[in-house]
Amino acid sequence: MTSPALATFTLHDGGGVPLVLLHGFPLDHRMWTACAQHLPPGVRAIGVDLPGAGHSDLDGYQPSIEHAADWVYRTMVAGGEGNAVVVGHSMGGYVALALAERHPGFVAGLGLVNTKSTADTEEARAKRLRIAAAVESEQTVAAVLGMPADLVGGTSTEHRRHLFPLLDSWIRAQSPAGVAWAQRAMATRPDRTAVLERFDGPVAVVVGTEDAIAPLTEAEHMVLAAGAPSTLAGGDAALTLVPRAGHLSVVEDPQAVAAALGLLHAQVAAHH
Repeated sequence: MTSPALATFTLHDGGGVPLVLLHGFPLDHRMWTACAQHLPPGVRAIGVDLPGAGHSDLDGYQPSIEHAADWVYRTMVAGGEGNAVVVGHSMGGYVALALAERHPGFVAGLGLVNTKSTADTEEARAKRLRIAAAVESEQTVAAVLGMPADLVGGTSTEHRRHLFPLLDSWIRAQSPAGVAWAQRAMATRPDRTAVLERFDGPVAVVVGTEDAIAPLTEAEHMVLAAGAPSTLAGGDAALTLVPRAGHLSVVEDPQAVAAALGLLHAQVAAHH
């Protein structure tokens, strides 16, 4: 089966190696819009709707992070992109790591934002499968409408209340089929820490200090893996902490995340 093109959106104009921005669950490319606006001049940013999210179809594919990664790759290559700095938030980070594993020549740099390289625990996997079954049986996204309370940090809950209706509208715009697909894809993903150990390009790891879903310990685990020597490569990684932000640091403090991604892009651009 040949993957159709995923929906893509130019979020910031520029030339050279693009930033390909992969969103988290249960959202779409719009979560990156404010962040992209704070990128340095001349940095091109492309937002992608992952399979079943936003404007992208599912087209009968079985749920799989690997399918999603291949789909992103084919879409970018069909659009004339030879390589990119691939940045993923949460679920998008899982796809970014799969891209680096399956299409290493395409990934010139990796940005891992509020995500983890480890697999789900049995408890987390079971929860994902329960949610997938619920949204399919009910044919609504009601089972994930409460997620913003967990996605943002305590500071945002108290001082950034304007984010809640925005996040609610984004989640309500998703399809039950897409939500179920994403949950099942994430539930079956493997541990990809070894991908970071082998990756020889620059890596930026970003984490909100109030993130309870992919906390600092997970970020430090990825930085250590990316910076540790291995038999294939010795990479390096930069860690950025976003104060007073939770799992959605991209939306809670878009300027801080954009600054980290701008530095990552500059590292890659210097070698192209």
